[in-house]
Amino acid sequence: MNAIEKLEKLLDREQFEKIKALNNPELHEFLAEWIEWLEPDKVFVCTDSPEDEAYVKWKALYYGEEKMLETPNHTVHYDNYYDQARDKANTKLLVPGGKAIPFLNTKDRDEGLREIRELMKGVMKGKELFVCFFVLGPRNSVFTIPAVQLTDSAYVAHSEFILYRKGYEEFKRLGRNARFFRFVHSEGELDDRKTSKNLDRRRIYIDLLDETVYSVNTQYGGNTIGLKKLAFRLTIQRAVREGWLSEHMFLMRVNGPDGRKTYFTGAYPSMCGKTSTAMISWENIVGDDLSFIVPVNGVARGANVEKGVFGIIQGVNPEDDPIIWEILHSPVEIIFSNVLVKDGKPYWNEMGVPIPDEGENHSGKWWRGKKDAEGNEIPPSHKNARFTVSLEHFPNVDLEALENPCGVEVGGMIFGGRDKDTWPPVREAFNWRHGIVTMGAALESETTAATLGKEGVRAFNPMAILDFMSVPLGEYLRNYLDFEKKLRKAPKIFAVNYFLRDENGNWLNHKLDKGVWLKWMELRVHGDVGAIETPIGYIPKYADLARLFKEVLDREYTREEYEKQFTIRVPELLAKIERIETIYREKVGEVPEELFQVLEEERKRLLEARERYGDYISPFALEEKL
Repeated sequence: MNAIEKLEKLLDREQFEKIKALNNPELHEFLAEWIEWLEPDKVFVCTDSPEDEAYVKWKALYYGEEKMLETPNHTVHYDNYYDQARDKANTKLLVPGGKAIPFLNTKDRDEGLREIRELMKGVMKGKELFVCFFVLGPRNSVFTIPAVQLTDSAYVAHSEFILYRKGYEEFKRLGRNARFFRFVHSEGELDDRKTSKNLDRRRIYIDLLDETVYSVNTQYGGNTIGLKKLAFRLTIQRAVREGWLSEHMFLMRVNGPDGRKTYFTGAYPSMCGKTSTAMISWENIVGDDLSFIVPVNGVARGANVEKGVFGIIQGVNPEDDPIIWEILHSPVEIIFSNVLVKDGKPYWNEMGVPIPDEGENHSGKWWRGKKDAEGNEIPPSHKNARFTVSLEHFPNVDLEALENPCGVEVGGMIFGGRDKDTWPPVREAFNWRHGIVTMGAALESETTAATLGKEGVRAFNPMAILDFMSVPLGEYLRNYLDFEKKLRKAPKIFAVNYFLRDENGNWLNHKLDKGVWLKWMELRVHGDVGAIETPIGYIPKYADLARLFKEVLDREYTREEYEKQFTIRVPELLAKIERIETIYREKVGEVPEELFQVLEEERKRLLEARERYGDYISPFALEEKL
């Protein structure tokens, strides 16, 4: 019996006709095999029709995975109390022989496939399976990657309808030419609160050979929404093989003089200002998380992989996040997850308004002072509580750029770290190679006491992508360095750091200063302002920043502020080079030799500058040299 005959037996007539309309034998074989193996009671195939999407949303409520809130179109979803984040330990890359790769969590492919098949055998008995089709990137474009998601969670399917572009018609258009990703997910057995029960058997396995992700006994979005960070591993591998970039980057438009539009991508580790930069109210957002960057006729063109936001809600308040706050309080379609609910209204930590003393949250019935089984006090909402919403509802979205099948020209790429004493607030690389090595490959983020216990520990996180890497790091960097050869004009590379402090621990920057750094970077992309050459790249001139602070923030910017922020801190910069070089020499295999050359060149420049100016070099001293 061939796959199409098997599907005819497994599906009812209406659902079978939807699959039969897709001329892709490989897809038919995949569906026949897994529908038979999972043994669902019912199968629903989602086309791109509004009716099919509405059916999924309704089933999320019907099966109790979501509950309605007071505001129309708002729902809340809860994950198991212990299923609130990405399960790093059980997220594994399946590779033949289980070959160990530095920084990657690998497992023998045959062993992993055996284990996941056992866990998934008959796991959907008594349940409904949703077969959903989506695309990564804009449809019918150079960026398009089709994907099929199998899940018994209507919440997961609903989330994907908000976050991704529908793909059924793309599968129909591409027919046998569809090189598609596959995602198989089951939330497993559910408890009384409709949350995944068997967390000890939670597994997320990524088969790099077949470009397939398997996920079981979990509901949390980061472990289950196939097209997000799970697909990210697959796209990184494909990008490195094919010579383009799949990056953990926002994509935004910075508005220049006389209506000029310049697009930037930006990679920042967690808690380094990525979202707040992408959402800055007077610029325009295209995407907040993942970008594809492809060479098209010698130009780097970028696109948002997604069309929605799966954002952390903790700390969102009306003063710092006016746009998100407005969206969260409007009747557009939103899924809130793991927040506190009282009288049909959602509340979350650090929202800037009084929070009720009781309600329902991810722990069940909640009251202030409630403790969990380990004796920890349970906050109103989980620190990783989320909101899921489509970008079309953002008043500052650049919709034309979001859906442009040609993407947008990338004028600049920004790498943002967190450190109190080393990088200046903004600087520009001398060239592509210098930027990729000293800004991207050398990216670090200091831990914060609030989240990780010990404060000030510098975590190595090149391109803010380490958690999602699926190829050896040396191979990934080689692709990055070679990418420039495909371009007539490479994007300019910048580095930012919003977290400098003085000797007393006081911040040297205000929260909104990033708006000025963006305007300066935009002007530099077009050569509209000069800059001061330093051993670590180009920094702004005081006069340009003083003008921009007045124009952008209506604020006086003093020479003293400028000097403190843009002093070149030679001892700290030399220590950083030492740290980064040691990591690449001792922990990373097959590193491109250029990386060490570029670091050595920077070291020499710093040592020469120290000979002439001392350990701490005023930007004014360097400007006089010009």
